Amino acid sequence: MFSETLMPRFSETDALGHINNTALPVWFEAARTPFFRFFTPDLDCNKWKLIVAKIEVEFKGELFYGQEITINSSISRIGNASFVICQEVYQHNELCAVGHATMVRYDFDKKASVALNDTEKAQLMEHFKAS
Repeated sequence: MFSETLMPRFSETDALGHINNTALPVWFEAARTPFFRFFTPDLDCNKWKLIVAKIEVEFKGELFYGQEITINSSISRIGNASFVICQEVYQHNELCAVGHATMVRYDFDKKASVALNDTEKAQLMEHFKAS
């Protein structure tokens, strides 16, 4: 599991003073960076090997500006050419949101998915957590 802590910004609030629902997919993407490095260690976009096939966000509670949050990211499924990253957002040790991103190993030249290799599967498996 990877864990990242960040401080919500004022620009991420809505009119009610809560964190806007659009902020979470952005936070989740940033917190997926350690997994991206398994496929593109230098994060060079010209060598990118992943696409997002699906994202989901389920809100469990309120999130507030100016109060630190923690995002825990783990792998919940590994397939032939895809895997699912499960992400949980905590504020004050309370689970506030859960996200899932289905990532696909992809060849941009061929416009087709590519099977995960053994090294990639092993790296992902190190962060596997059954849902």
